[in-house]
Amino acid sequence: MEARASAKYLRGSAQKARLVIDLIRGKNVNQALAILRYTNKRAALGIEKCVKSAIANANEAAEKANIAVDPDELWLKAAFVDRGPTKNRRRVRPAPQGRAYRERRHFCHVTILVSSDKQGEVKTGGTSGAIAPAVSRRAKRGGAAAAPRAKRAALPGETAGAKGSRESGETKTVASKKEAKGEKKPGSAAAKLSKALRRKKTEE
Repeated sequence: MEARASAKYLRGSAQKARLVIDLIRGKNVNQALAILRYTNKRAALGIEKCVKSAIANANEAAEKANIAVDPDELWLKAAFVDRGPTKNRRRVRPAPQGRAYRERRHFCHVTILVSSDKQGEVKTGGTSGAIAPAVSRRAKRGGAAAAPRAKRAALPGETAGAKGSRESGETKTVASKKEAKGEKKPGSAAAKLSKALRRKKTEE
């Protein structure tokens, strides 16, 4: 059972609100409310109201669906802050060396998602009720950590040994190693040229 609540146009920048959100993400609702109550930040009051609203939404949704949900077992599955509009007021504040700083007022949007499922487990959509492990925070963020290198399939005509040597970073093939040692292929252009030169010398 999941429920969502959002608080729009909260006073303060999104960067400052994220400092408070990071304290309560993934915690039980009772722990989150206790942390917000004693957090000395401006954004804590608006976020606390949003968490209480999400709990009320979960209770109402459970009653409509005729499902028994214990509010004390709810936990914050997701919590994030979006950047809101910035009020460009025509006011300035004095700054050092005779300069003036423009006064700006920032707003942010907070979204809270609470869930009654067990923490660290995500139910799959199958009918068997199998439980998949939770996705790590690094994988959620995306990037190189979320997308490991895929194993390359072997090209047609390529042996397993050649594939392994190429994947390990060995770029020289057997033929190139022979050329580096001075051995030439019998059918190469250099071999044909040297054979023609030897024949010409013998004829002279």
